[in-house]
Amino acid sequence: MIDALLTLAAGDPASHVYNHVFIKDEHGNWLWSGNQGNLVLSMLILIGLGWFVASKVQTGPASQGTDRYITKNRFAHMVEVICVYLREEVARPLLGARTEKLIPFLWTIFFFILVNNLLGLVPLLDAVHLLSPDLKAQHATPIGGTATQNIWVTGVLAVISALFFNLVAIRHLGLGGYLKHMTAGAPFPASILIFFLELASQILIKPFALAMRLFANMTAGHILLATLFGFAGMVVGKGFLLQGPVTLISVVGGFGIMLLELFVAFMQAFVFMFLTTVFIALMDHHDHEHEHEHADGHSHEHGHDHEHAHAHGHEHAAKA
Repeated sequence: MIDALLTLAAGDPASHVYNHVFIKDEHGNWLWSGNQGNLVLSMLILIGLGWFVASKVQTGPASQGTDRYITKNRFAHMVEVICVYLREEVARPLLGARTEKLIPFLWTIFFFILVNNLLGLVPLLDAVHLLSPDLKAQHATPIGGTATQNIWVTGVLAVISALFFNLVAIRHLGLGGYLKHMTAGAPFPASILIFFLELASQILIKPFALAMRLFANMTAGHILLATLFGFAGMVVGKGFLLQGPVTLISVVGGFGIMLLELFVAFMQAFVFMFLTTVFIALMDHHDHEHEHEHADGHSHEHGHDHEHAHAHGHEHAAKA
């Protein structure tokens, strides 16, 4: 019984972080794992909560008057506030007029990562092992763990993000404009070197940074949390004078780390979405500079015409 209650504190701390297999084929290939269970669960949560929030946020019938514009639920209101903030304060300053077209993808990637980060804080793996000692002995589970701690999951997310911001750039600039942007306007032959450096950045470096940042942050926090609980498991049966203080420190420290992990869950979802937005905006950099120079030139020309007209008016007034 004690061993079952100390599931969180027992064994290798990293075992709480690794993806656990559930079903294999005859060749040893994984057909189902705990992370896959979490991914399916996150999809169901996103679909269910998305439908619920949309039903509460949508405008009601005209018979309700001005009340039809009021969100009908506090949770839905919170989600709406988050969505509006991401659209107006994060995406729009970078994307401008294209915000409305691109924000659905950015919202999707933010909430997908957020839900999976939060599911990683729920001890589903430990609950399965408490209910099934056989699965615990086999290090197997149909659900549990942290999907966004899996480098394969974060890698796929990064590849999807890279495909998105590159395809958006090609659609916006055209293939010729995209390739020209990759040379940064440098003269030949320096443009060739810059092109391959930019290409490596777009298809390798940026996706790698996105994948590794999310993977490393989610892994480090979970191992630290499991290690703190592991201290409590190490002193079981060593006497109250040792067991009491160590357990207290482990529990208090674990609670603090859990609060930090909750913050990190939101922060990493935001960072992934924000960097994807920045990578999209970077491909518009030269266009914005050109528009800015054109606007400055137009303002200068308009100012010159205004000064000329003002001087011409004074001349006529003097003659009169």
